Amino acid sequence: MRKKIIFIALSALILTAFTEDRYLFFKESKKVRYNLPKANAIVTVKKDIEPFKVFFTPTMDNMYIGFKEAIAFKESRGNYKKVNRLGYLGKYQFGESTLNRIRIFDTHTFLNDPKLQEDAFYALCSLNKWILIRDIKRSVGKKINGVEITESGILAAAHLAGAGNVKKYLRSNGELNAMDEFGTDVHQYMKKFAGFDTSFIKPVKNARI
Repeated sequence: MRKKIIFIALSALILTAFTEDRYLFFKESKKVRYNLPKANAIVTVKKDIEPFKVFFTPTMDNMYIGFKEAIAFKESRGNYKKVNRLGYLGKYQFGESTLNRIRIFDTHTFLNDPKLQEDAFYALCSLNKWILIRDIKRSVGKKINGVEITESGILAAAHLAGAGNVKKYLRSNGELNAMDEFGTDVHQYMKKFAGFDTSFIKPVKNARI
């Protein structure tokens, strides 16, 4: 009887210790959420931490934040300071003429002001939505070249190629498919950025900062 009691006590002690270890493991493990595209979700294990301590860079939502962060990741990996070899600037890779259109003329200030870049992205989306509002109403839900047209796809493509080229794409049923200097075209953006909820973006005729 005494041996049985000792065995039960030892078993309980071991189980408690194991449970506490597991609790500490889960407590110390860090699961970090980032606004990154699902297609780019990865699991990263840092070299300077012990095994099984995993840092996640997982999913984003399909609302405005997810939309803008998906575009930012595609354009610059989210780098506010990036200037590419063609002179496109910041997290969303604005051209200087586009910045001028929304009344931003100081590119140095722009590169060093994250809030200004976020405001500029929203302003450009608002302007493009106003320019394309009729095409959005006519085209959303249709399929062009096998891709369902969505408002978010239209706005993303306008960020890439300009609202005028998106109009040409939609009105030609995909025959006029403009591309940038790196070979990325309107069709690709329509497909990659389809399905986000961009109703948060309001169409504004003279959107500017």
